[in-house]
Amino acid sequence: MLHHYILQRHQQLLEQQMDFYTPMGIHVYLKDPVENKEINVERVVAKLEESLPQHLLGEVEMIIIGNFDEFKERSLNAFYEGGTLYLSPKQDGEEDMYEDVVHETAHSLEQPYGALIYEDREIEQEFIEKRRNLHKILWEMGYKLPEAVFLNTEYNEEFDMFLFEKVGYDKLMYMTQGIFISPYSPTSLREYFATGFVEYYLDPDSHSFLKQISPQLYKKLLQLHDPERLDNS
Repeated sequence: MLHHYILQRHQQLLEQQMDFYTPMGIHVYLKDPVENKEINVERVVAKLEESLPQHLLGEVEMIIIGNFDEFKERSLNAFYEGGTLYLSPKQDGEEDMYEDVVHETAHSLEQPYGALIYEDREIEQEFIEKRRNLHKILWEMGYKLPEAVFLNTEYNEEFDMFLFEKVGYDKLMYMTQGIFISPYSPTSLREYFATGFVEYYLDPDSHSFLKQISPQLYKKLLQLHDPERLDNS
C-alpha cells in the first residue's frame, strides 16, 4: 500500500509540473517534457513575470511547450499565435528558453501597440538605413542581391534563408557590429523590434549598447515599458 501511495503521489507531482498557472494567471502546459532536465520551467516563467511590467504580459494567456510541425517547417523553436506562446522542448538552457519567451512576448504586443510601435515609421526608417548599410557590406564581400530586396521590411523566407544559410550568422555577427544588435535583427522589421525588446529586458540595468546601436527603437521600448508614457503617447 505504501509503495502504491508513493507511486501515486509521484505521478500527481509530475502532473502538477506539466500543467500549472502562474501568479499572474498564465496557463503553462508541458505537452512534451523539456529535453534538458536541468531546465526549471517554473523558474523561467517566474523570471518573465518578474522582469516585464504586468501591462506587457496582458496578451499572453498560455504557454505551451511541445513538438509542433511549425518548428520543423519554419525552422523555429518558438512562435506566438492567438494569445499562446509555443516553445520547443529542445532548449539549450534556461537562459535560452527565457530569451525565446521574451522574444515571443514582443510579438504578442504588435497588435495592441502596433500604432505606437510602427505608425510614425521612425523605427522603420532606422531599420531601412541599417539594411542599406548591410547591402553595401554584403555586396562588397561578393554576396550579390539587389538593394530592393533589402528595402522590403516584411518577412521574406528566401531572404531569411539567404542570411541564415548562405551568409551565416557567424559572419553576420562580425559584419553587423555597430549596425544591428544581433545577426537575427536584419531578418525583418518585426524581428528588429523583437530582438531589441529582448535586449532591453535581458540587461535592464544597462541599456547603453541598445541605445547606441538603435536609438529610435530604444525610444519606442521606453514608451512601451512605462505606462505613463503610453498614456501620453
